Amino acid sequence: MSDPIKHECGIAVLRLKKPLQFYLEKYGSAFYGLNKMHLLMEKQHNRGQDGAGLANIKLDMEPGERYISRHRSIAKHPIEDLYNHIGEKIQTLEEENPALLKDVDYLKKNLGFTGELFLGHLRYGTFGRNSIESCHPFLRQNNWITRNLVVAGNFNLTNVDELFKVLVKLGQHPKEVSDTVTVLEKIGHFLDVENEEMFAQLKPQGYTNKEIYDRIAEKLDIVKILKKASEDWDGGYAMAGLMGHGDGFVLRDPSGIRPVSWYEDDEVVVVASERPVIQTAFNLREEQIKELKPGHALIMKKNGQVSEVEINAPLEPKSCSFERIYFSRGSDVEIYKERKQLGKNIVPQVLKTINYDLDNSVFSFIPNTAEVSFYGLIKGLENYLNDEKYKAILALGKDVTPEKLEEIIYRRARIEKIAIKDAKLRTFITQDDTRDDLVAHVYDITYGSVVRGKDNLVIIDDSIVRGTTLKQSILRILDRLDPKKIVVVSSAPQIRFPDCYGIDMAKMGDFIAFEAAIALLNERGMGQVIEDVYTKCLSQKDLPKEQIKNYVKEIYEPFTDDEVSVKISQLLKPASVKAEVEIIYQTVENLHDACPKNLGDWYFTGNYPTPGGNKVVNKAFLNWKEGINERAY
Repeated sequence: MSDPIKHECGIAVLRLKKPLQFYLEKYGSAFYGLNKMHLLMEKQHNRGQDGAGLANIKLDMEPGERYISRHRSIAKHPIEDLYNHIGEKIQTLEEENPALLKDVDYLKKNLGFTGELFLGHLRYGTFGRNSIESCHPFLRQNNWITRNLVVAGNFNLTNVDELFKVLVKLGQHPKEVSDTVTVLEKIGHFLDVENEEMFAQLKPQGYTNKEIYDRIAEKLDIVKILKKASEDWDGGYAMAGLMGHGDGFVLRDPSGIRPVSWYEDDEVVVVASERPVIQTAFNLREEQIKELKPGHALIMKKNGQVSEVEINAPLEPKSCSFERIYFSRGSDVEIYKERKQLGKNIVPQVLKTINYDLDNSVFSFIPNTAEVSFYGLIKGLENYLNDEKYKAILALGKDVTPEKLEEIIYRRARIEKIAIKDAKLRTFITQDDTRDDLVAHVYDITYGSVVRGKDNLVIIDDSIVRGTTLKQSILRILDRLDPKKIVVVSSAPQIRFPDCYGIDMAKMGDFIAFEAAIALLNERGMGQVIEDVYTKCLSQKDLPKEQIKNYVKEIYEPFTDDEVSVKISQLLKPASVKAEVEIIYQTVENLHDACPKNLGDWYFTGNYPTPGGNKVVNKAFLNWKEGINERAY
């Protein structure tokens, strides 16, 4: 993606089902779990590079022995920094007394992160300060082992204000209004309640306090806790938690918005935000890995029992399509096919915009994530050319000559590596308001690859959100090649509405499609539509989220997709660019055809899977109209 869009977050959970001695004997290291977690997190670095954290629970420790380890980092390279910190003590022990690295009892008593239950997290700081306090996992501590709670997740809740009031009504005094703190305290509250209820039931039966808490650790009803804690959550979430005594869970939202995959055998239970990560870390086939069902939780009990249990009734599946288009790793077998199909599906539009002139058109992509959709585009062009060749050969009839046949057969789509991303330069660009000078030089180009004044230059990107980098950098750079026409192809449809489930697209004014629609309304004397939508949004500002409608759709209704695309092309073309510029977008229908299992398309259609989505888009439009430059949630 040419626009700098962030996404939060990635999770990894690992439960070792055997004693550490087993992994030491079979794999030669007591740090088998730690090493696997490092790999699981490194293979998900695409999901968060602003922060990383790791928590670990040791089972069956004696009172007075540390059983929870946690470390977090917001260093420039947080995963590396995190594991370097954890590895320092291991390295010191290796230097001073290497024999102890084989002593499991010593390691569990004296070295952190040598437990059986791990929770890792990767974070993008999508808003607010990127502070260590914002970095997962979060820890809720208590002297009673069954009341300790560690939580991390890939999520965003749209109704944090409502949930905060519930906590206050319960008598709590949360330290801040944030979805992470709210989730932690909500689960923590019902964890406390469950402990208290079980204690009250067992105490009259003559058990000692220690025996009672042993029974609680064994019988703690995680399903009951999660049902009560999450019944009023509105949003997309993949939530993971560990209890101090060794139980664990991963909970997914009822619409399946955020992704979760898991695997179990007799040695491990492993959960990650992406399937190929688990495949790589444990050398598995894709069919061995399961997707956590929407509305369900994977419950991991201390005794090793694992179950997938419904917590909230599943809704219509609306898994995030942006995961497939951009955020998730393209090495997943299904995502790879889907991205290729996205490129293939847009071929008819591409051919039309270049007047079917393949001989005088050069095709390329904006690195690096659009590369797979580019392969699909080229495959689609090859199929088109093969059909044309077939017709041309038949048309020759008896007039076949080697020269004519050669001319037909050797026609190819012209492919070049045009744009080259300067990765080193990119790392210095952080804030939108300070990046203009550098952004113009993020990409280099391959000179001599285009016939000046004659060739069309077709470049595919996976999505175009703001169009800032196109206008400030890419189009200007491409124009140096002097093409006749520059066509920028988005393998995703026009992004028209804000996200509120974990992706950093929260303001209406950030969308070039919205800016184009507003410009069209004003140009055509239809400004009253804007005022009418504002009045409707204002009238429902204080309504419960369940009663709010998405009236912002009316901004786009007077225009076809093509009309909006033409205006986008005009808005993004720099005055200095000499070539004709056209920007074309995937259709929503073709998106669904390419990604049939991931129908969460609210970015493009405004059809939000939860009531909180309508609440967010309503506020986002009011903020835009009133000149309030802040997030809508």
